[in-house]
Amino acid sequence: MRSSILSLLAASSALALLPAPALAGPTSEPVPAPEPVEADGDRVDVTVTGQRSSYATAETSTATRTPTPIKDVPQAITSIERQQIDDQAFRSISDALRYVPGAIAAQGEGNRDQIVLRGNNSTADFFVDGLRDDVQYYRPLYNLDRLEILRGPNALTFGRGGGGGVINRVTKTPTLGTFGGASASVDSFGAWYVDGDLNFRLSDNVAARVNAVREEFANHRQVYGGHVTAVNPVVKWFAGPDTAFTLSYEYVDDDRVTDRGIPSLGGRPLTGFRDTFFGVAGINRTQFTGNVARATVEHRFSDALSITGRLLYGDYDKYYRNVFPTGAVTGGRVPVQAYRDETGRRNLLSQTDLVWRTRTGGLEHTILIGAEFGQQLTTSQRLNGFFDGVTGASADRLTATAALADPFVAPPAVFRPGTGQRDNASTATIFAGYVQDQIKLGPVELLVGLRHDRFDLSVANRLTGQQFARSDALWSPRAGLVVHPVKPVSLYASYARSYLPQSGDQFTTLDVTTAALLPEEFDNYEIGAKWEPRAGLLVAANVYQLDRTNTRAAGPVPGTTVLTGAQRSRGVEIEARGAITPDWQLSFGYSYQDARITQTTSAAPVGRKVALVPEHSLSAFTRYNVTKRFGIGAGVSYFSDRFTSISNSVTLPGYARVDAALYYKLTKAIELQVNVENLFDAGYFPTAHTDNNISTGAPLNGRATIRFRF
Repeated sequence: MRSSILSLLAASSALALLPAPALAGPTSEPVPAPEPVEADGDRVDVTVTGQRSSYATAETSTATRTPTPIKDVPQAITSIERQQIDDQAFRSISDALRYVPGAIAAQGEGNRDQIVLRGNNSTADFFVDGLRDDVQYYRPLYNLDRLEILRGPNALTFGRGGGGGVINRVTKTPTLGTFGGASASVDSFGAWYVDGDLNFRLSDNVAARVNAVREEFANHRQVYGGHVTAVNPVVKWFAGPDTAFTLSYEYVDDDRVTDRGIPSLGGRPLTGFRDTFFGVAGINRTQFTGNVARATVEHRFSDALSITGRLLYGDYDKYYRNVFPTGAVTGGRVPVQAYRDETGRRNLLSQTDLVWRTRTGGLEHTILIGAEFGQQLTTSQRLNGFFDGVTGASADRLTATAALADPFVAPPAVFRPGTGQRDNASTATIFAGYVQDQIKLGPVELLVGLRHDRFDLSVANRLTGQQFARSDALWSPRAGLVVHPVKPVSLYASYARSYLPQSGDQFTTLDVTTAALLPEEFDNYEIGAKWEPRAGLLVAANVYQLDRTNTRAAGPVPGTTVLTGAQRSRGVEIEARGAITPDWQLSFGYSYQDARITQTTSAAPVGRKVALVPEHSLSAFTRYNVTKRFGIGAGVSYFSDRFTSISNSVTLPGYARVDAALYYKLTKAIELQVNVENLFDAGYFPTAHTDNNISTGAPLNGRATIRFRF
């Protein structure tokens, strides 16, 4: 494999020595760069001849629901731009999170995106263009303009959940022009993908854009494979200078092996079995199908008043089945369990935002008044795997052991009704209203807001006929102060609160105990500074404390539950992102985190550290264009030791991984790229799900990509 990587590097280096055609280089190519849709609905169709896109984002609506410069948002927010996604050949949200301070990618049992933001684990805190996207699946990046990661709760904008923050995918939208591109890529494991992006003008006031991808999976593991196919057509009608309508449909079909990694031995990940698959080929599989339709209308009544309405209907079906290690290696044997899970969800979500810009005396106001409605219908079934007839299986037949060997051979499991079976149907209904005012007086800005959610959940157990319901009225305040001592510098302090109902982030179960409990509460206190030394470059730093309360603990009477548990996360985050010069891009992040249990919970006593949270993490990547045609890139990511679970009994060793890249512009429209991952072939364990589902890092490998633009 190492020789194949060196061959890729040598070939790419040789390209740099070829005589270049007399064409414009990457710093002067025409780049279609239409202005984004502002809150007033206007869009200007422009083609700009200028620099490459920056790794920094100047403005976003994600954090405040109004267009706001990122340096004026009183909250930590990282935006991973399309240019960085392409330059580093990111293929997943997990890839991108390595370059976000305070953010960790969890394993997700090998079947979904799962995140840990400021010490808070979630499978549901995902959004697309500000609308909830909480189903458990792997989200492709093919149709993104950028990926935004907000850290710290912000229920005023996003509603329930988001205790540690949220991830928002901002998708590409049509403009009144004709341009496009495509790419094809293959790596040294045999994984490959092709994707395309086509924008075209249908008439003087109608534009369409289609993004699509087909990807085949492969990696270093003995048993791994699968594919994803996704397509996202979008049509936009500019009905006049003040009104625009957008219709979008996305289809995602994902089918892959469910790989839950390796077990532990002696409080550390099992070594010498990096590529060994501890499942069963043909059994370990996950399938997801998503059909999502979205509509947006934007209208400007005047320069001061505008309204935006968004509607989403999503139909999602998810299935996965797995055999996996459930205990540490003992006496040369590995305990295993198995189960299959099916989930169906139908989401209907609506948001309406009214934005009014006005003045009172010397104060400038940007007032947001909004409402949100949602209904989420979920069915959830589970069957355990039973090791019937297997010698040495547990009394309930749910656990068996197999010899530690390579390849690993698990005993046969039968998926049937029995212990642990689940068949639930739930209905979650959300009504919310919110108001926010961004007040500006000279160099001082104040953000204040309040949201009220009515969250109703009912769950029917279709096996027993039992039904449980819970209603919560949630008040979520937010306040932030921003001061500009000089124009390019922002100093800020903020406070925000969010809630999570006791049914969990997927609300598939509710029982007599959880139906009686108040939601968990998240309170975030943060101070920070942001500095824009030049246009397109942002440096930021913050210090925060995030308190999680109302977590469950055992009551004084055996068998009872009380809400006395608590968790606290404290940390420092530093990052720099953007263009140091027109030819030099930088992404840098560092975080110090201390996340631990502060009051005993049902899961852990006081003092335990939160799973997967390293005390120190650092990441850096830079691209430099040596000439108009040739560029180089290099990056490093480092994570200190951390625990695989709240048990604090198994440690993931700290590690550093170095990556590299080469870029060569053949013509104005064609670029070649080679990315090398884990350049020094470090052995490492990037994440885990439990003490005995530990992911193994890939060895030295490379990816070659060719891109076409027109």
